[in-house]
Amino acid sequence: MDAFDIPADALSVSEETIKKSRFITVLAHTDGVEAARAFVQQIKNEHPGARHHCYAWIAGAPNDSQQLGFSDDGEPSGTAGKPMLAQLSGANIGEITAVVVRYYGGIMLGTGGLVKAYGGGVQQGLKQLTRTRKVPMKLFSLQCDYAQLSEIERLLQRFEGRVEESQYLERISLTLALPYGKIDGFRQNLSDFSRGALALIPLIP
Repeated sequence: MDAFDIPADALSVSEETIKKSRFITVLAHTDGVEAARAFVQQIKNEHPGARHHCYAWIAGAPNDSQQLGFSDDGEPSGTAGKPMLAQLSGANIGEITAVVVRYYGGIMLGTGGLVKAYGGGVQQGLKQLTRTRKVPMKLFSLQCDYAQLSEIERLLQRFEGRVEESQYLERISLTLALPYGKIDGFRQNLSDFSRGALALIPLIP
């Protein structure tokens, strides 16, 4: 599981008026489908008088087709949600939800005009969005002696891992987070240094 871009900002908002219709595009960082759904509902609550609240989300990694969603919310089929999702997919960004709120101005835009308005709104929003890199991590538990801790900390630094939790009893119990791409290297070095005595135990998230 490789690193990927996610929104660095909590929110990005842009607005455009096209033939008297007001289009407000809101982009947000949403980790998971439940967070995406909750964000869409939040925007609906903030704009109860709008005619449409169209949305698209990529709630996980950009290549995770299980975490995609979109809706035309009453607009003609294929004119809103799909063009919005296409813009998100083309930007190769994950954990993001786009909602475009439309206050209808009385003039029909036609299917081509709608595709342009909804897709274009997301395109503009993405241009002003600040990104950050997310490195997917896997959790492990590890028990070690006090004398082994400094070497484990050195290995964590080298393999870009971190300690999530620690308990200091007779032995030290650690919960470690390691980047997916660095697990094998860390495990091999841990085994070499401890002569096979220390073992990483995967934690089910």
